[in-house]
Amino acid sequence: MPAYHVLITGKVQGVYYRKWTVAQAKHLELTGWVRNLKDGRVEAFIQGSEINTKEMIAQFHRGPKHAKVNDVKAIKTDKDLTLKHFRKRDTR
Repeated sequence: MPAYHVLITGKVQGVYYRKWTVAQAKHLELTGWVRNLKDGRVEAFIQGSEINTKEMIAQFHRGPKHAKVNDVKAIKTDKDLTLKHFRKRDTR
């Protein structure tokens, strides 16, 4: 089960990016979280099957309807076996 730490830049706050991410991640049966960062980026941690994590990373590049994604950095990382769901976290 691969895991990725992801940073998304562009117009990704105030466009329901986190809500959209939660819906997409649940559809792909991923666990993890998503949150806004004070510098305007969105940060996420995703884990699940190889095919579904790759699909989610591809979807991060598109984003929801009103987003304008400039860049997505996805770095493979250690799994977090304590996560059971996908959810929004508070801004950091």
